[in-house]
Amino acid sequence: MNRPISPSPDPVAAPPFSWPWPWRVALVLLAVVLVAGTLHAATQWARERAVSEAAVQARGTGQINAALLRNNLDKFRALPFVLTQDVDLRAALQGASPARIEQLDEKLESLSRGVGASAIYLLDRKGLAIAASNWREPATFVGVDYEFRPYFQGSVTHGAAEHFALGTISHEAGLYLARRVDDAGGDMLGVVVLKVDFRDLESDWRQSNATIFVTDEHGVVLLGNIPDWRFQVLAPLPDALAQTLRTSLQFGDARFQPLPFSPALQPASNGQLVRAEQALPRVAAGAPLLHTTLPVIESPGWTLHQLSPVQAAMNQATANAQLGALLAQAALAALVGVVLYRRHRNHERAVQQAAVRQQLAALVDERTAQLRDVNAKLLDEMDERQRAESQLHTMKDELVQASKLALLGQVAAGVAHEINQPVAAIRAYADNAAEFLRRQDTGSTTENLGAIANLTERIGHITGELRAFSRKAGATVGPTDLMEALAGALLLVGPRARRQGVVLQSPPQNQNCLVEANRVRLEQVLVNLLQNGLEALEGQSGGRVSVALQDLGATVQLHVHDNGPGLSDEARARLFTPFHTTKPDGLGLGLVISRDIVMEFGGELRAIRPSDSSVFSPHAPGTGAMFILTLRKTPGQTHLPSTHHASHN
Repeated sequence: MNRPISPSPDPVAAPPFSWPWPWRVALVLLAVVLVAGTLHAATQWARERAVSEAAVQARGTGQINAALLRNNLDKFRALPFVLTQDVDLRAALQGASPARIEQLDEKLESLSRGVGASAIYLLDRKGLAIAASNWREPATFVGVDYEFRPYFQGSVTHGAAEHFALGTISHEAGLYLARRVDDAGGDMLGVVVLKVDFRDLESDWRQSNATIFVTDEHGVVLLGNIPDWRFQVLAPLPDALAQTLRTSLQFGDARFQPLPFSPALQPASNGQLVRAEQALPRVAAGAPLLHTTLPVIESPGWTLHQLSPVQAAMNQATANAQLGALLAQAALAALVGVVLYRRHRNHERAVQQAAVRQQLAALVDERTAQLRDVNAKLLDEMDERQRAESQLHTMKDELVQASKLALLGQVAAGVAHEINQPVAAIRAYADNAAEFLRRQDTGSTTENLGAIANLTERIGHITGELRAFSRKAGATVGPTDLMEALAGALLLVGPRARRQGVVLQSPPQNQNCLVEANRVRLEQVLVNLLQNGLEALEGQSGGRVSVALQDLGATVQLHVHDNGPGLSDEARARLFTPFHTTKPDGLGLGLVISRDIVMEFGGELRAIRPSDSSVFSPHAPGTGAMFILTLRKTPGQTHLPSTHHASHN
């Protein structure tokens, strides 16, 4: 016999591995080096990224500031050309009287003040100022010789010139825009000059966190939001160039000191980090600044410079990067610990998961059985809901038919009275026909019988309309002649209107207007609206119910208005609420059913104030009630002509 093999005892677990202390120290040092290296790399990356983002933002800001400068110049550049065509200015250059020149002074003064120019003045052929906008001021330009100015010489030679310089009289820097004035033969009469200062623009730039300034082709600062930097330079100028600029008096006696930055600013820098040697507005001395430039294309040689503070952005980016690096390292350390811990727990979890799977399988079977039961109940509830909806639809159709029969009862009395008259006339014509037969008067007999036939046809038309109205309508919605339905409704309510002395006004019946509806149900809605108007006019003299047709393209609107007492805002708000009525014996369902019928057609029924309608204005009074029935036109319908009211008694 084979002996059963007994399970072998578990091997003795090996003791946990213990690192020697030199290895432990080495691992700690390696971890410190890795952390420090990661933080250093993250710091460098964050600083570069912050500078790169600041450069992108600075370029956008520079484009905005350049646009401000361009707009500030563009609004002045066209003015000298316009002034060259001025009659008074030409007259002054051709030897006008002192009175005319004084009028020109006043004109230039008003114009300068209106456009915001620093000064506007006129030079003769020799460069002598003969009229100026500052003629009232002590430092007026009138009588000053500007022949030596480059803008005068450039205008004489080229017809127009621009020159930035320090004023010899006002001692204020500005851009001079000059244009030559010629007579009809093309000979030079003089030069008109407009001086632009940038004080407003510099004031706007002072609101910016960045330092902004503009330099010329030599690197000389022309304008900016730090006034002390004016006429300083990006880098030291050659002695010959500096002496030439001083001799020209373009910048007065400027010393052309270099701007206080380390390293020196580069003329075409785009993203250069520099440090100011002195404190700037909102920036401490020594703080890093991002130097970006943008050429001012409209003024050749001009360059827009921006010095944007980046210390805060760099600090924030560095802090975020270091925090992210520490969090990543902590997450990595935690991940390693979790992996080691999971390896230790794998065997125990395998056993536990097997037991859990068995429990889950049993639970799934139980839940599946419960879901089957719930699904069966849901199917039963769906069947019950479908039966309830079918029953509700049937009851709704019955309610519509009951409402129609109720309307039929209301119009029955008037229709009976309408039939009594032709019946009495038929009796009289029949008696007359018998007498004519006895007398053998065949002509009169034939005439009486024809009259009897016409009366019976009229009675048949009325009773036929009643039978059609009383039929239970189907649910089919299709092309329906709106005017035929309106004619049928007017025929049914006409007797009551005549009995009350109410005038019915409707559009001409010879129009062809097909709408998407059901003829019988549409007629029921129209009868309901007309009946409501007649009930509102019960016992009132001079009553009138008006019906108007308005074509809106894809839809058509039927406006029904009566001149009765009208509806209050509260009553109008609850008009389509079931069982709410303003009639003593009403049920409050007529308008609700009518609205539901119209909604089945894809239309709309609503009540408005008569004063809000433009269809009946200006003939509609401010009182009464008005309903608007909107229906969809059958595709292919042409635009209806303007409708006018035709009275029906």
